[in-house]
Amino acid sequence: MSRVSPAVRSLLRQPYSSQWRKTPVLRSSQAWTKPAYQPIRCLATPAAMPSASKENIGVYCNPAHDLWVKESGPSVNEVKSGEALKEGEVTIAIKSTGICGSDIHFWRHGRIGPMVVEHDHILGHESAGEIIAVHPSVKNLSVGDRVAVEPSSICNKCEPCLTGRYNGCLEMRFMSTPPVDGLLRRYVNHSAIWCHKIGDMSYEDGAMLEPLSVSLAGMHRAQIALGDPVLICGAGPIGLMTLLCCAAAGAEPIVITDIDQNRLNVAKEICPRVKTYKVEPGVSMEEAGAAMSKLAGGSLTTALECSGVESSIAAAIYSVKFGGKVFVIGVGKPDMQIPFMRLSTQEIDLQFQYRYANTWPRAIRLVQSGILDMKRLVTHRFDLEDAVSAFETSAASAKTGAIKVLIQNP
Repeated sequence: MSRVSPAVRSLLRQPYSSQWRKTPVLRSSQAWTKPAYQPIRCLATPAAMPSASKENIGVYCNPAHDLWVKESGPSVNEVKSGEALKEGEVTIAIKSTGICGSDIHFWRHGRIGPMVVEHDHILGHESAGEIIAVHPSVKNLSVGDRVAVEPSSICNKCEPCLTGRYNGCLEMRFMSTPPVDGLLRRYVNHSAIWCHKIGDMSYEDGAMLEPLSVSLAGMHRAQIALGDPVLICGAGPIGLMTLLCCAAAGAEPIVITDIDQNRLNVAKEICPRVKTYKVEPGVSMEEAGAAMSKLAGGSLTTALECSGVESSIAAAIYSVKFGGKVFVIGVGKPDMQIPFMRLSTQEIDLQFQYRYANTWPRAIRLVQSGILDMKRLVTHRFDLEDAVSAFETSAASAKTGAIKVLIQNP
């Protein structure tokens, strides 16, 4: 009997590992080829966890309208081990997140239409950050990549998904919309396909890509073209971003409205040629619409309504000429009264928007090229631990002068 060395004997005694599939028996007539070993699914590599040093915390609200910061998931241990990552996912260390009007609404009112806060709920969906862990199945992203997070998760099976209008997905899970938790955390696991590389763009600009996407979707669907006379109702963050987009697209003249003179001053600052109209109490919808039309020389063909306020939508309807269009970007109350006969007799189209689809690559190009500069819209910055103060500042914008409030996690 031939001798077997102790090293080989030890190796032969080791149990078979399921990590490798069995190689088929080689027949004498077959040429030998190197077997294609297929490793089983594994977790993120240890090198993928350079930044997970602090415990994960998130910003919560609940049905009682409380707002607080507490521990959240995934835990720092899960981030370091990679065990919570699913196939196709990455872990993002969130660096900057904007507060949206919908976040304020979920906190203070507990719902937006059919979307209701029923349990403790994490807010936030305007975020950018750094990739700190990657599942082995992900090939398009690497640790260290800077990304903006598109907060969607879709089925890829329904008609809206298959026709490219995935914002209407019948099984949409949109982060921060109940019951899906949001992005206001230190660490978040998310599908890699919804993480868009931003290169050396600042995290602040990366976070602003989400509201910019809302404006770009409105511009696209309303078909704003070079030389179009446009009315923008509402000079909040979305209205001001829409102003930047209209100006870049060559719309002329542009009129913007608001009840807050400070916001109109900002509009004039970022677009000196815009005409501003301050909405005063007691002015009828018809009078306001006529005044807006007069500012534009009586030629308004399109109104982009960015406030979602019933009286503002009505004034916009009275502002546009025969055959015009009122495109509603803003979100308002579930039921409204509108001047139906004005729409009917003037053949005015009334259209609406729900979020966005396929806008992020365009938004990134516009910001990286310098065509759009959104920095002036950021008025306040808070650390994640001070998120309650950030929300209070954003909610009291009439007193604080807040436009876009960002929550940062250095």
